[in-house]
Amino acid sequence: MSGRLSTAGRAAFAVLLVSTIAPGAADASGADASAQTSATAACVMVAGSVTAGGDHTARVITAGSPSTVLEKSRYPNIYLDGQPRLSSLIANEPVTPSPGRGYYGHAVIGSGLYSSFYIVKDDGEVDPSQHHNLRIGGGWSDITFLETSYPKDPDPWALINHYSLRGDGTLTRWDAKGGFWTNPRSAGGFAAVKTMALISQTATYDTFLATTRGGALYTIRLPLTSPLKPIVKKVRTSTWQGFEALIAEKCGQYGTLLLGIDKDTKSGYLYAVGHANGTATVIQGLGKVPASFADPVYFRHVTEPRTAPLLFGE
Repeated sequence: MSGRLSTAGRAAFAVLLVSTIAPGAADASGADASAQTSATAACVMVAGSVTAGGDHTARVITAGSPSTVLEKSRYPNIYLDGQPRLSSLIANEPVTPSPGRGYYGHAVIGSGLYSSFYIVKDDGEVDPSQHHNLRIGGGWSDITFLETSYPKDPDPWALINHYSLRGDGTLTRWDAKGGFWTNPRSAGGFAAVKTMALISQTATYDTFLATTRGGALYTIRLPLTSPLKPIVKKVRTSTWQGFEALIAEKCGQYGTLLLGIDKDTKSGYLYAVGHANGTATVIQGLGKVPASFADPVYFRHVTEPRTAPLLFGE
């Protein structure tokens, strides 16, 4: 989108809006653990949430000793109170010709999938005339996870990958081009997965880091081919069952800054994860984040995803 949401770009959003479709172990291993400590000191993520009152929040979390948190923004009444169960990443970028920034993503509300879009004006207020949550599909009542992977491509018609996980363990990817979700491909066998986070995006595959209800930690590589044939590798065998949400951001050239959110204790914990390589993966606990995580829904916040660096954690 060339860093800006043009008139043509907003038209693409309009197409999207009306399209239809039916606490882990703090461990470290390997010789590079000490080097990783200094490397993570400058790593940053923006963690967003949907509050019980339907607001969008964003906080900047910087890895360090200790980590720091900057409460960045809060946009009220994006949804009705208590509606969303899940959110994909939320992206933002400048809009033209109107001043301000456009925010967009997807949410699961009840049994429906919704596309969300709103503009925050230069004065920091949401423009009520440019705020939409439109239903684009039903049959989502048993979806437990939702995410979007954008390519590094300024073309607004470049292929986008959307992912969902059903409670029965069916993982599905859709192609999205120009707003239409097409060509769904599915693979089963993931009923034990509790939550996931996107950690790698390449021209040939996307990779998720996933926790199970039994406490294991896995990578799930999804080649961008048809049929969908996941490649699963165990990273750790236990102690990761406490997290109800994961958020990941690129850290260095090959690593990942991982936030695990324990909703029962309203706590968040940071980890530096080396380039994923099965059980040989280096994971270093960076401690508890000095903030409360009391909101029902969490997501990754991304600025200008089509020009931002791609994740490369595996």
